[in-house]
Amino acid sequence: QVQLVESGGGLVQAGGSLTLSCAASGRAFSYYAMGWFRQVPGKEREFVAVVSASGSTTYYADSVKGRFTISRDNAKNTVALEMNSLKPEDTAVYYCAAVQLVTSRRYSDYDYWGQGTQVTVSS
Repeated sequence: QVQLVESGGGLVQAGGSLTLSCAASGRAFSYYAMGWFRQVPGKEREFVAVVSASGSTTYYADSVKGRFTISRDNAKNTVALEMNSLKPEDTAVYYCAAVQLVTSRRYSDYDYWGQGTQVTVSS
């Protein structure tokens, strides 16, 4: 069992930056790939970024590549999403999620989810 708690969301102007954090509790954090997804009302949950269990591999959605950076600290059981050059279309609820072993971009593969944190980018 893994519990995930996100923090760091808020309101920011276009072009600004935010860093989201996700704290994990439970066993074997280092066995899980960690992903960030986002969702706006009326749309499906969208993949943003994922980091492998070891931290050696990352994947990004094309829409955020070059602007967002995912990282993890297995000693502290945390994963972060640094978001730069934010755009109004980045506005969404952002979710942290964990999946065992596989570094997946599919939300249906994920076993554990946080409660989400709102990110609002004003134009």
